[in-house]
Amino acid sequence: MADEAISNVTEQEQKKAIARPTAEAKAPRSQKKAKSFDSNIDEQLLFEKYSYKDVVVGDQSLAAYINLVPKSYPNVYGRGKRGNTNVIERLMNKLMRGGTGHKVGGHVIRTEGKLQGKKLKVMHIVEDALGIVAKTTNKNPLQVLVNALERAAPIEDTTRVRYGGISYNVAVDISSVRRVNVAINNLAFSAIIGAFKNRRSLSEALANELILAANSDPSSYAIKKRVESERMARSAR
Repeated sequence: MADEAISNVTEQEQKKAIARPTAEAKAPRSQKKAKSFDSNIDEQLLFEKYSYKDVVVGDQSLAAYINLVPKSYPNVYGRGKRGNTNVIERLMNKLMRGGTGHKVGGHVIRTEGKLQGKKLKVMHIVEDALGIVAKTTNKNPLQVLVNALERAAPIEDTTRVRYGGISYNVAVDISSVRRVNVAINNLAFSAIIGAFKNRRSLSEALANELILAANSDPSSYAIKKRVESERMARSAR
């Protein structure tokens, strides 16, 4: 009986020894079957279409505040400072606004906040607008956006000062941060006005405003606001 038990144990050990090399031989095969995904980490395209590399900010005073850190889908979920947020996301945030309730540009804007909190919907709107800009101008829409910001950013503005019971306007210079803020706000608000009670969609209105502002067209709402603020500043000197 003892001899039979010993022979059974030796047979089991031999079977295990034979099974080990077969398992080890199968391991490399499973590794070869694993899929390898080639990821281009060096460059991230905006919406996987537009490159950040060739975009140039001509106005050096605004270069530090126009953030163009490469991101495919810019969204920091409200984290970070204003200057550290991608300029595309800042434009999307400005579009997520409700109606003003008062007359602006000849229209009373009462959108009832249809875009408030709908980041994904606004992202698709901006993506469609940049696609229209690319087809119309045959240029990188990111460069068109930067040019529009540079030309829509006012240099001077007025502030109200009260002295001796009399209030009057005084011309003041605008900081670079506020110049970018005003330009983005006017571009987004112009798109909302252009699409309000109009057959034109919001993406078409935004694309039209970006092209007009980039070319310094007088019919652009953002250019009109910049010219108006600078004219009032010159008269208040």
